[in-house]
Amino acid sequence: MKKIGLIDYCLDQYHANNYPNWIKEYSGGEMEVAYAWAMTDLPGRRTAEEWSKETGVPLCATAEEVIEKSDCLIVMSPDNPEFHEELCRLPFASGKLTYVDKTFAPDRETAVRLIEMAKAGNTPFFSSSAVRFALEYADLKGEEIDTINSRGPGFDTYLIHQLEPVISLMGPDVKKIMFVGTKDTPSLVLRFGDGRVATITQLGWECDFSLAVNYKGDHAVVLQGATDFYPRFLKEVVGFFNDGIPRVKPEETLQIMTILDYSKRAAATPDTWVELPDLSC
Repeated sequence: MKKIGLIDYCLDQYHANNYPNWIKEYSGGEMEVAYAWAMTDLPGRRTAEEWSKETGVPLCATAEEVIEKSDCLIVMSPDNPEFHEELCRLPFASGKLTYVDKTFAPDRETAVRLIEMAKAGNTPFFSSSAVRFALEYADLKGEEIDTINSRGPGFDTYLIHQLEPVISLMGPDVKKIMFVGTKDTPSLVLRFGDGRVATITQLGWECDFSLAVNYKGDHAVVLQGATDFYPRFLKEVVGFFNDGIPRVKPEETLQIMTILDYSKRAAATPDTWVELPDLSC
């Protein structure tokens, strides 16, 4: 049985609370979260010791101990990506397969440093939003897509959940972005190098995820909702831990982090194109 180690900022959060059971289930009992360590405890949440007692996952005294004892690693801190550079430093030097929970980095510069860190340590890794793997997107073909219109909730927090499917289908060659929304209804336009376009709009927290895809030749597909993404996503993580093949390429992750970063600049200058840096990693 493969032993998975969790390295986190604070263990009492939704992903750490559920991944141990999900990984065991979706691996058919062939993998287990066997060790965990967290940087800190947060007020109002269970301590690491309480989390360990209730989940049954043993705590380690240090991140080094987790890495030494584990076959594969998950760096968590999904709501605090500002700690990912520090949390990934030792895992990315270990050479052990590592999944980094969303959001990979708080900005483009940090994302570049993280990717370089993994290269230097010869550590295969990937990072992704679970929504990328939603059932509704499974049979979509990226070839011949002319335009995607994506709808969902939460510009600051959930924008990544819309970017991941768009970039996975249309590729990372986004050259510039423009903010065309309002304070209450943020909206981005992404212009690709070959002229294709994607629009991403947030319509409030009651809005579900949906995609309208128009193919060349005016053939449209409309997908309402995003379902079954956690099981499908965890199966991909399990698959990565088995075959060592990252499910998302570093250049895609870098471009997604770049768009997230530059979307703040675009929001400050509405109706104006903001050029993205050359994609290289």
